Amino acid sequence: MPGTLYLIPNTLGPTDAAPGALNALLPTQVQALTSKLDYFVAENAKTARAFLKLIAIDHPLAKPLQEIEIAELNVNTPPAALAQLLAPLLAGRDAGLVSEAGVPAVADPGADLVRLAHQHGIAVRPLVGPSSLLLAVMASGLNGQSFAFNGYLPTDAAQRSKRIAELEKRSRTERQTQLLIETPYRNGAMLEALAAGCQAGTLICVATDLSLPTESVRTLTAAKWKAALAANKGPDFHKKPTVFLLLGQ
Repeated sequence: MPGTLYLIPNTLGPTDAAPGALNALLPTQVQALTSKLDYFVAENAKTARAFLKLIAIDHPLAKPLQEIEIAELNVNTPPAALAQLLAPLLAGRDAGLVSEAGVPAVADPGADLVRLAHQHGIAVRPLVGPSSLLLAVMASGLNGQSFAFNGYLPTDAAQRSKRIAELEKRSRTERQTQLLIETPYRNGAMLEALAAGCQAGTLICVATDLSLPTESVRTLTAAKWKAALAANKGPDFHKKPTVFLLLGQ
């Protein structure tokens, strides 16, 4: 009988290595289940080991950390390698899928492994934990009844401006909140493009370092963001994970 593929949420950023520190982010049941696994698939093995060290503070691991198997699945993993990642599960072994941050398989290459698991009749169990996208929608004040995640926009300025105009039109027509992310060191350029490219009344939310002590969520119209940036009163989000949201009015 195949094992179960557990989708294990990670933290959204640095977390204190102290007893109970994870409890505000992950249910104790999730931590306890994670500690019992000895096979993981992760975007980055080093990050996954750091996460397991946090788990081990309150929940002893099934094996010494160096004996726990961690296979990598990232954007460089060829599709042909997915079957090998599933082989232990088909042999009856449970596994945990862990993302770099937040929930796996959402804006994450793990979705391909989950789809293949379903094709092979492997049980998939999503576990509760922080999602930056849902936290951003919750805190933005924008439409939480209808929203879409668009990932990264083009880096070319002209193509990015065109895409922003498309998303704004769709948002205004369908009353749908549009979410996007950017490489953290380009956050400033993204906000400038949104403020300049959107109509004055379009609402733009900038949600940074969600669930962390440095968390910041701010929603303003495009016109007010443009004025804030001109006055050097933009958000403190350089090199910090940020979710951008917009809702056309």
